[in-house]
Amino acid sequence: MRGTTPIKLDRRFIEADLRIATDLVEPHFMAGWSGGRKVVAPGVAHHETIRTFHSARFMEDPLAVQCSLVGNPLHEEQLEIVCGLGTLYCLNTIIDDDRDLAYVNFGELVASHASAVEFVDGAICVPASRKFKTVVTSSAGYPLDKTYYQTIKGMVTPMDILEPGGALIVASACSEGFGSKEFRSAQRRLIEPGPDKFLATLTAKSLADVDEWQTEIQLKPMPVGRIALYTSGLSDEERALTGVEMIADLDETIARSIAWPGDPCVAVILEGPYVVP
Repeated sequence: MRGTTPIKLDRRFIEADLRIATDLVEPHFMAGWSGGRKVVAPGVAHHETIRTFHSARFMEDPLAVQCSLVGNPLHEEQLEIVCGLGTLYCLNTIIDDDRDLAYVNFGELVASHASAVEFVDGAICVPASRKFKTVVTSSAGYPLDKTYYQTIKGMVTPMDILEPGGALIVASACSEGFGSKEFRSAQRRLIEPGPDKFLATLTAKSLADVDEWQTEIQLKPMPVGRIALYTSGLSDEERALTGVEMIADLDETIARSIAWPGDPCVAVILEGPYVVP
């Protein structure tokens, strides 16, 4: 896999005398962690590089997951690119629940980013000793819950503690609606031919279409259990395009889920994409 990605980066960055990336380090559903090498590739890359990184070749790899760098093919490909560019520096930042700075460091890009990841890993990854039939989560509230596109990120992190066949209940305002026209098109292609045929179209090409990768991410929790969305946004047409169950009453849905025999306990993950059980 390595070495097959087209490497096309912004000439102004490549030719600069001093190159400093700035980032926010947080879990990333595919690259393990955001920031560092990701700010360069795909951060200042040509669309072919960006779309290759978001293709099924990477996204369907079982090691390309949040909070994991060991053996992660996307992380390794990004590292190979930045390590071939010479000296790069990075200003790494981490924010807390109130969006205030909790950590800042600066240094050589790879090493400084690794130190930032080590710091935040202990705060974000929460040990869990069991799975739950009912998991309630969000997309971390405003401003991250402004669109359905962003909401999907909150569906991925709870997967490891969702009992197969259980209910993943997501609350998200979607105050600005659905997302881009490209994302809307991808969701329509998910709904009309169905998940299996949609995935087959993704694996058959080397370049992802813009924003369809978020629809591909939604494919991951769908087979695990039932996804239910509580939202005050989205039109009827948009709700149909989500491909998930729409609910009108959050409390009633939770009560109905725990009433089924087997497990009366509920796992609540308030900060959706930022707490990884």
